[in-house]
Amino acid sequence: MASSKFWNRKDVDTGGVVVIGLGRFGRSLALELVAEGTEVLGIDSDARTVQSLAGRLTHVVEADSTNEEAMRQLGVQDFDRAVIGVGTDLEASILSASVVLTLGVEHVWAKAISQAHARILTQVGVHHVVRPEHDMGKRVAHLVRGRMIDYIEIDDGYAFAKTQPPRRMLGKTLLDSDVRRSYGVTVVGVKRPGEAFTYATPDTVVQGGDVIIVSGQREKVERFSEMT
Repeated sequence: MASSKFWNRKDVDTGGVVVIGLGRFGRSLALELVAEGTEVLGIDSDARTVQSLAGRLTHVVEADSTNEEAMRQLGVQDFDRAVIGVGTDLEASILSASVVLTLGVEHVWAKAISQAHARILTQVGVHHVVRPEHDMGKRVAHLVRGRMIDYIEIDDGYAFAKTQPPRRMLGKTLLDSDVRRSYGVTVVGVKRPGEAFTYATPDTVVQGGDVIIVSGQREKVERFSEMT
């Protein structure tokens, strides 16, 4: 049964987010959401964890997230966004996701600690599965082995990279260098030293010292960045 020591259902703004599992990932996410002005209902089965976040989250409650009736009493079904931050306890993660989906939450994110875990969460019906450690490891690997300044990979092998332009682009407009046809990537932004990023246009001239943001299929972005 849920504990309402730090929570009153009538005070909940259901335009907020439910975060279930307040370990390192869930805690960090919940605090960031609150810092950005989003109301958060945090749920965890550990009383000490709940106590430590009292007053820091909008609402925080001790409850068994695998118990459908307890989640219903908390009004989880009234939210349209939920994050399952439970990671190491696979059974609790999958059951919590199943309960939230059964209650009709429209957008559910869940943390996975392995490919198999991610696959099961997807099969259960979770809309967005994230693997924080795995994804960060991939990102850092790209930065360590290449010349990228920053790298973000999104769905379906599509990526963005912040990098320096290859010499053959310098002094030319993007139209003249024909980056998209030649390299299979799109330059979406350019930053001059001491200036802010600006959106790239066909007339943008790339100069030495510039930093560019490119997008495209992961393999093509990687190959392009290695040319710098």
